[in-house]
Order: sequence, then structure tokens, then C-alpha cells
Amino acid sequence: MASAVRRAHHLRPSLPLIRRLGLRRICGGRHGLSTSTLPSPADSETLVAGTKFLETFKEEFEIGSRKITLETGKIARFANGAAVIALDETKVLSTVASAKGDGSRDFLPLTACLGFGVRSVGGCTGHANDLWLPATKSWFSFYFEDYYEENDAILYSWIGAEQNGKVDYQEKQFAQGVIPTTFMRREGAPRERELLCGRLIDRPIRPLFPAGFYHEVQVMASVLSSDGKQDPDVLAANASSAALMLSDVPWGGPIGMIRIGRISGQFIVNPSMDELSLSDLNLVYACTKDKTLMIDVQAREISERDLEAALRLAHPEAVKYLEPQLRLAAKAGKQKKVYKLSMLSERAFEKIRNLAEAPIEAVFTDPSYGKFERGEALDTITQNVKKVLDEECDEESLKLISKTVDTVRKEVVRKRILGEGLRVDGRRLDEVRPVFCEAGTLPVLHGSSLFSRGDTQVLCTVTLGAPGDAQRLDSLVGPPSKRFMLHYSFPPFSINEVGKRVGLNRREVGHGTLAEKALLAVLPPEDDFPYTVRVNSEVMASDGSTSMATVCGGSMALMDAGIPLREHVAGVSVGLVSEVDSSTGIIKDYRIVTDILGLEDHLGDMDFKIAGTRNGVTAIQLDIKPAGIPLDIICECLEPALKGRLQILDHMEREINAARTQDDRNSPRLATLKYSNDVLRQLIGPLGALKRKIEEETGARISVSDGTLTIVAKNQAVMAKVLEKVEFTVGREIEVGGMYKGIVTSIKEYGAFVEFNGGQQGLLHISELSHEPVSKVSDVVSVGQQLSLRCIEQDNRGNIKLSLKALCQPGSETSNAVGKSNGYTKQTPNVWKPIGDVPTVQENKTTVLEDLPVAKREMNCASSSSSSPSFLIRSAAECDEEEKSTSAHSSSKSNPKSQRTSKSESKPIRKEKGSSRNQSDGEDRYTSGSTNDKETTVAAPMSAKKLKIGMEVTAKVHQIRARGLVLDLGGDIRGMYRFEVHVRIFFAAF
Repeated sequence: MASAVRRAHHLRPSLPLIRRLGLRRICGGRHGLSTSTLPSPADSETLVAGTKFLETFKEEFEIGSRKITLETGKIARFANGAAVIALDETKVLSTVASAKGDGSRDFLPLTACLGFGVRSVGGCTGHANDLWLPATKSWFSFYFEDYYEENDAILYSWIGAEQNGKVDYQEKQFAQGVIPTTFMRREGAPRERELLCGRLIDRPIRPLFPAGFYHEVQVMASVLSSDGKQDPDVLAANASSAALMLSDVPWGGPIGMIRIGRISGQFIVNPSMDELSLSDLNLVYACTKDKTLMIDVQAREISERDLEAALRLAHPEAVKYLEPQLRLAAKAGKQKKVYKLSMLSERAFEKIRNLAEAPIEAVFTDPSYGKFERGEALDTITQNVKKVLDEECDEESLKLISKTVDTVRKEVVRKRILGEGLRVDGRRLDEVRPVFCEAGTLPVLHGSSLFSRGDTQVLCTVTLGAPGDAQRLDSLVGPPSKRFMLHYSFPPFSINEVGKRVGLNRREVGHGTLAEKALLAVLPPEDDFPYTVRVNSEVMASDGSTSMATVCGGSMALMDAGIPLREHVAGVSVGLVSEVDSSTGIIKDYRIVTDILGLEDHLGDMDFKIAGTRNGVTAIQLDIKPAGIPLDIICECLEPALKGRLQILDHMEREINAARTQDDRNSPRLATLKYSNDVLRQLIGPLGALKRKIEEETGARISVSDGTLTIVAKNQAVMAKVLEKVEFTVGREIEVGGMYKGIVTSIKEYGAFVEFNGGQQGLLHISELSHEPVSKVSDVVSVGQQLSLRCIEQDNRGNIKLSLKALCQPGSETSNAVGKSNGYTKQTPNVWKPIGDVPTVQENKTTVLEDLPVAKREMNCASSSSSSPSFLIRSAAECDEEEKSTSAHSSSKSNPKSQRTSKSESKPIRKEKGSSRNQSDGEDRYTSGSTNDKETTVAAPMSAKKLKIGMEVTAKVHQIRARGLVLDLGGDIRGMYRFEVHVRIFFAAF
């Protein structure tokens, strides 16, 4: 111990001075004395570690009757900015990091997660300035350095979606106390929901970064804990805004984001997940103090008037997030750093504009140019300007020539739209491009369509599957799976480019989800339509708003697949071109543009995608480029969007206006059956081997859930084959009096054991083999022989007794024993009709019988009460064979005269085609086909014991079914006549 103390004294002088003096480190690198006193000489022998204090700052406020907390200083202290937001037990951390360096480049490196730049005009003096940016329509106060020495330099920079900036959002399973189910037991690549939440945060914060700011910035939002009651996406966006305010990165925030729902006509602020499941509106709204930044909507045909009311409510509620962020930034925020901005001198810009403006105007005023012809002409103009600058050796202008020419293009297009009301392709501002619709483009598929609007073209296909094919979701909140999926694909050839296809693309996921939301509102309920549906959207050509074209094509493809949609859904994109007063920052003039081109999207101020039916809106996505647009202008865009949507719906409804009825060739069938879990385990087999075998042999898909077996087949023929195999494997409920097919497995002295009904064993006693005495069982049956038997008894222990003679002699009485279920659930397979085939009332009566397996139908027709005998009249071929086998026995008990009579009269029963009976009475004659003029008839009243083979029977048609007739013989005797060849006809006394 003494040596240890001496070593401690020896090392003490080398400790940092702040450690020896008991100082502590707090946020911002400041130091302060700890509450403990300085070490005295008496305490020097025992050195105890000090306590670290974390200086935290917190803001609490209330929105929508829910308490929200913003905190900084405790977690992620090394980040440039970090904030934790909490609502109940859900907490989200958002951090901001900025790369080092001067950032004096004119592009955003692909390694950056966030990069921004917009065109701006203003002076720079090398110190803190209040700079008005016309394109962003906002003021910024920050330090920046001169890139050029001229005091009248004009800053030119450009925002572009091609910069691939992003925000990272993470949901790890520890947030809900769950270990991932993946093989490595850790989270893998970002899921679709994480990509969508990242886009939701990125879209409103991107426009607020200053002009020429190309430093690498990374925003990361991580869910720390989730109680499942609140969706963390809105919290993450507000936390990211607070983190940017706390950082030293120049940014024009803060922003506020809010979610609005509606239940029974009442709007709800910050709805919980349970409330959202009942809501017909899911509106996410982001804004600054006085301008809208982003809108995302999923609704169930909400009217434009109600939608405007929701937006008016959302804005003041979202603004409530701003003041707490400002207070928190005032307490713990960092001073904004000096950043170098990418700029271009006014002289270089004017020189390039003088060279390029006139030829660009000539191209944009000629509506005969197509997309690629126009692009080639503009590229030629850029090359011509470059040649002039090369001859003059103007290195400064050459450095940023492409982006400067793009700025000139933007000015020309915007000036023509604002001044003349004309667009690049010569259309009016509210005119929709020509529409082409085609449903059933690929007939072999379940559903398909081709939709073209202008040069934009999309091919949509529909694939139907079993409920087990639904996508499994591992998100912290929301449903565990979804049965409707829309996958959007944007291949490079659609814009005549060469590209590489890799993984999930944020843009593709976002566009596909928008179209999925739009179509989800009109799908039939799951109880009425249990299929899993996948829509594939393949963009064939792109010139603006392919996501809205996907909505239109997807709606037609779903109807082509026979899915009974409530309404057609169409979508259109609305743009905006505005002019801002440079002195006040107020929009003094603007134009709303319907059905924008790709070029108008690139050079305009917003892309407002609105999808819906004739009755209302189902989905919205608003993206803007300036730093906010007044809400009044946003609401004004709803009316022209409705007019454009109605025009497109007219074209779609002329092509297909109702769910199409499919034929058996490519119409899928779905059947659901109820079984006990023990029976389902028997069907699946060891490790699912038996289930896979059935799927491989038939091509159908089988899914098993708790007590339910679901089968999806390509057509009715495959469905019948699968049902037959399933019944042979698992059997059906044993009913006394029911007929079954079985195979003899073993023979004993007292009888034979028969395997039937999915592996069950029954005893065929020697006394039940024939009505005649049998001395040896093997004389009648043999091992491996297939028999048709009738169940005559099932005792309380499950022992089953079978009979062969009960099918041979009409007068035999079945046992009165009460049958006991063996665990199989008595049922009728719930076979869904072909998609779109809606039967009439009379057709519904025969649907169940038509779709039942053969054995099941026979059982339903042949089953009788235990007190009434059952009779069988065989076909002609079987009757001839029966006559030969019994002729010797009959002759020993009759005289020669009667023997000759029986030979001449006992012929097989046949339907008399030329009956003189009035067919309108619903009667048919069945005669013996005797060669004599005399026919054996049954005198009234009809009796079951009087029926004999070869006897003429007069019957009345009691009911017409899909595959046979129910005949009324009189005397409480009814029977079934089936249309199939070589199938037995059953008569039962009811």
C-alpha cells in the first residue's frame, strides 16, 4: 500500500493543471471550479476521482395539449450542433457536423450528406452583414469573406436536385427494446421508411441555406427511444432545425413542422398512431414564421375546401416550435463562423449573358422543339460561348460557364412566362399536355396499362398474390406489414443517359411512396379483397412529373386486373414562377403553371404534386426552391390542379371505367380454408417439405396463418388441383354416411384396414364387404386396392368403421351412431371468384357448390340423416358389369320365366331424350331402355325400397346447379344427377 501511495505522489505533478486544481469542463470548452474544495495535504494520500458536471439547457412548451421538451448539452457534445426532443417517452437526437476547409468550390461533393446553394444578389464587405437574397426570399445574417475584391460583386450560385444532398435518419431496434431478427443481429442498409423520413427532413431545411454555401454538412437524426404512440419523423425534423440553430453553420431557420389529422370531421393536432389509424387525413406541414416550406399529405378523398382549412390550422401550430428554438439558441448556440462563398463577378456574368441570351430566347420561343432537340440546341449555344471565351483567354468566365448559362436560361424562361403568359412548348399556363391511355397492354399479366402525357410515358403492371406475400415492416411505429406495394423505377434510358443501377434510390422510393399513398385510398377493404397487390411502375420516358403519371397508369392497371376501385385516381403537377421585390422581399408578381415540364420544374420555384379522384384529394407532395412561399399562393394552386385532374380523368375513364372481368386463362383465384393448427402442421410437413412439394407440383402459392390456409392459383384449373391435393393430405371432417376414397393397407382375418381422408385409418370389417357371406377377406379386396367406401360409425375414441356393401345394396341401413369430429373443422372452402366477376343473385346460389372439390360435393349431396337410407343408381357401364356378376345368384332364386324377364328388362337406366312429358313442368323421364314394349314402372306413391336397377323413374327438377340437377322423385326422395361423364349419381332420402 505504501508503494502505491508513493507512486501516486510521484505521478501527481504530471497531471494536467486543471485536474489538480479540481476544474471541470463544460460546453464550449470553458472551465469552472467544481463544488468540491481543493485537496488538502491531509487528503493527499487518497486520490479520489472528481464528479463531472454537464451543463444542459432545456426548453419546455406545449403543442396540441402535449408537452414537448428541447434539450442540448448532455448528449453529443462534440457535434457542431446537437439537440434532443422528447414527447412522452419518445426521444429523438439530431446532430449537425460541418466539414473543415474553405469550401471555395462550385459543386457539392458526393460524400456530403447535405449541400445547398441558391442564386443570390448582394454586396459583401468581409464582416457580418444582413444580406437579402431574392431567390431565397429571406434575409441572412452571417460572417463571410470576399472572394473578389470588387465591392459591387454579384454572387451567383445555383441550387440543383442533382447535388444528391441528403439527411440521415435512423431507427434502430434498441429504441423499442428489440434485438434485430437479421442473421448478424444488427441493422443493415437503410429501410424505405428511414429514407422517406430523411427526405421529409431534407426538403424543408434545404432552401434555407445561404447562396454559394458549398461546405459539406451532415445532419443525422437518431431515435433514442420510442413508446410506439407517436411517429418520430416530425420530432426529428424539429430537432434537426434546433441543431442547425445551435451550430455555427449559416442557416435561415428555424422551421416548425406539425402533423394534422381528422376524425369524424374534427381536426387533431399532433395525433397519436392510434388516432392516425382512424383519421382520414395525414397532413405534415413545415414552415417558417410567415411562409410555407413543405407539405406532405395522405388522405381519403378530402375536398379542396377541407384541405385548405387544415393548412390554415397547421401554420400557426407549426410556428409554435420556432420560439423555443430561438430561446435555446440564445442560451447555448454558437457564433456563426466565417465561411467562404463561391461567387462570380458581375463583369463575367454580364459578358456571358450578352453572348448567350439572344440565341437562348430563339430556342425557347420556338414550340416546335422537343425535349432532346431543345437540349441539343442549348448545348450548342454553350459550346459557342465557350469558343469565344477560349479565344479571349477568359479563365474566370470559363470556370463557371455552364452554371452561368443555366442562370441565363432561367431568366429567359421566367421573363416569358411572367410577361407573355407563354411557356416553352407554346401551351397556355393552365393547359394540360395531350394524354394517351391504354389498358391491358400486356394481356398475359394480371393487369397492365400504358399512360402518356406529352413526352412522359409510364408502363404500369399489377401482380396479385396471397396474403402471406405482404411486405413485412420492421419500423418502430405503424402496422407490421402492408398488402399494397407500389414500386417505382426510373431507368437511365428514360432520359437517354447511361447509368448504373444500384440499390434503393431515395428519389425512386419517394416517388413510389407518393403514388402508393394516392392509390391506397380507393382500394377495397381487406375483408372484401384479401389479395396482396404489387404495382410496378417503369418509366419509359421522362419529361416532367413521372410520379403523377404513375398514379394515372397505376389506377388503370388496377382496374385492368379486375380490382374494384371506388374511383379512378389521377395526378398533376403544378408549378410557380414568381418575381420578388428586391427591396422588400415581397412577391410582387407570380404565375401558376399547370402540368409542368421537366425544364419548368428545374427553372421554376416549386413542384406541387396533387393526386386525387373526382371527389377529393388523396395525396400531395410540395417541394420548393426559394426560402418559403406564402400559404395564400399555395391554396390558390388547388383550383387549377383540380381542373387539370378532371381533364385527365376524362381520358382515363374513356379507356376503362370499371373493374374488368378476367377469363380463367390468366385470372388468379384465391381460396381460404379453416383448419386446426394440428391439421396445418400436418399439411406443412417437416420443415415445410410437404407444402413446398405441393407448390412445386401445381405452381400455386400456399400461405398458412393461425387456423387459416390461403391458396392463390393462376386459374381455376390449378385451384382445383391444389384443393384436391390438400384434401388428400389433410382430409375433411368425418361424417357418418359420407362416402370416401381409400386404399387398402393391410388385410386381417376379421377385415381390412383402409387409409383414407388424409392418412386416417378405418376398419372395413369382413361383414361389411358384401351382402353375401364372405369366407376370406382376400377374396374380395387386396392390399393397394383403391375403394369407394361409406362411413357407418365413429365411436367416442375415434375408431372409424367403413362399409363396402352399403354402396352396393340400396336397402341397407346405416348405423345410427353419432359421429365425432376428429379435429378437422367442417367448412366450405371460401373460394374467391375471378377478379372483377361479380355474380348475380342466382349465380351466388351455385357459387359454393361449383367451387368445391369433387369429393366435397359428393359428400354434401350424398349425406343423409342417420335414420334414412341412402341409395345409389349407377351409370350404364357399371350396371352392365353388375348384371353379369349377379346373374348366377339371381337365377337360383327365380324360375326360368322370371329369369328371362329380368334379362330383358333389367337394363341400365338412361335418360329418355324424347320424353313426351311437358318440359315446362320441370320433369324428365328416366327409362330402362328395354327392347320390349313393356317397361317396369313404380306405382305411386314412391317408396325408397321399391327402387330397383333398371326401373323407370319419373322425376321433377327441384334445383339447377352448376354441374348437375337436384331431382325430386316424390315420396320425400331427392337425388343428384351430375353432368360429368363416368361420375356416380347419388339419390338421398331427405
